[in-house]
Amino acid sequence: MYTPPVPHQSTAADGVVLRPMTIDDLAQVHALSEEQRWPHRPADWAQSFAHAEGIVAERDGQIIATAQRWHWGRRHATIGLVIVTPACQGRRIGHRLMSALLDGLDNHTVLLHATAEGRGLYERLGFVRTGEIRQHQGIAQPTPLIALPAGCRLRPAGLNEAADLRRLDAEARGMPRDALIDDLLASAEACVVLDDDGEPRGFAMLRRFGRGHVIGPVVAPDAESAKALIAHLAGINAGHFTRIDIDFDSGLTEWLESIGLLRVEAPTTMVRGEPLATPPNGPTLFAIVTQAMG
Repeated sequence: MYTPPVPHQSTAADGVVLRPMTIDDLAQVHALSEEQRWPHRPADWAQSFAHAEGIVAERDGQIIATAQRWHWGRRHATIGLVIVTPACQGRRIGHRLMSALLDGLDNHTVLLHATAEGRGLYERLGFVRTGEIRQHQGIAQPTPLIALPAGCRLRPAGLNEAADLRRLDAEARGMPRDALIDDLLASAEACVVLDDDGEPRGFAMLRRFGRGHVIGPVVAPDAESAKALIAHLAGINAGHFTRIDIDFDSGLTEWLESIGLLRVEAPTTMVRGEPLATPPNGPTLFAIVTQAMG
């Protein structure tokens, strides 16, 4: 897979040095996310960085900011985990990080999920709003199962059908993420497939993340099928902290709240470049992997 290099080290007049992130930086960038009260565990950082290129900003040998990008195929990328320590905000460090990450991506579709504080910066860099994400979380309740049409059933996924899950995810997300889906399938605590007379039509994963577990991605042909996948995994995790980040247009917000997963955040989906292309009659991405990776 082609991956343009992260720019080399650069130093500004204020003494802030930008350099490529390495695996040895994970402990310090995790501390930055804890400072922001983000829920990421060291294991979550390690899994995201395994597929990413990152940049850190240092001053006097101390990491004060970081950001990552994920390159999917030859024409798509996502950007996330953009953090500037509060004491250094307002000094254009975030702008420098973003400019470095966008270097080499002029002919790409670049996706990110923006906080209210970061949206203005991203708009100045050419990103446009395309939607919203609704973050829901709480203690999952025992959930009534959703009836499926005749011929459809839910079943556990097998490692031998990774190719089908890669295909469904690529169609629903609008970009190929084969290595990520393989990693998630191997590490998920549960992965359930929507089977329609032997044909996989959707899937969903339950994974360790942050304060507990996350449900995502969730790919399905329609909202009722998505509910069936989510209800199954929420039932497995009943009584435990559960998070899911859904597309606001999915129409699942009220239903998720009815099963104990309340809305807590609403980041903005933004894209720079060509819009993400998804088949008109193909599967839909109802819940994302993470706000960082999309």
